[in-house]
Formats: sequence, C-alpha cells, structure tokens
Amino acid sequence: MAKSDARKKRDRLVREGKRNPVENRGIYALADLRTRKTKTKAEMLQQQKHKGRLSFFDEDNRPYFFMKRVASFIL
Repeated sequence: MAKSDARKKRDRLVREGKRNPVENRGIYALADLRTRKTKTKAEMLQQQKHKGRLSFFDEDNRPYFFMKRVASFIL
C-alpha cells in the first residue's frame, strides 16, 4: 500500500530532526468526548425517587405518627 502525502511529510520532518506532528496533538485528541444526553432504561429503572422520605404506614397499611416527647419538670 502506498504512503499518503501526509505520511511522507511526517516522515521527512522526523528524518530532518524536527518535531513529529503526532506529538503536537493534545491529550483529548484520541479521547471519546461524546456524552449521553439521556439515561438508559436500566438507569431509569434503578433510580430512587424521593429517597429518605418518611413513610407513615406500617407493613399492615395502618397509619402511625411520631410524637415528640417533652420532658416536663415540676419546680
């Protein structure tokens, strides 16, 4: 297979002692910078909505309430 013109130029620059153009590329040149815009179906199914919300029903679906205990001192 024949060499492309860009490959010939790159080889000539390296042979003459100049910097290889491949080394001029930034660190993000080969990185995949595409990001997903929406969640996948699995991520949607696994997300918890309203975590930490208190439930006011026990396992028998009877409501119960928290009562704050107040200490009263008789002086």
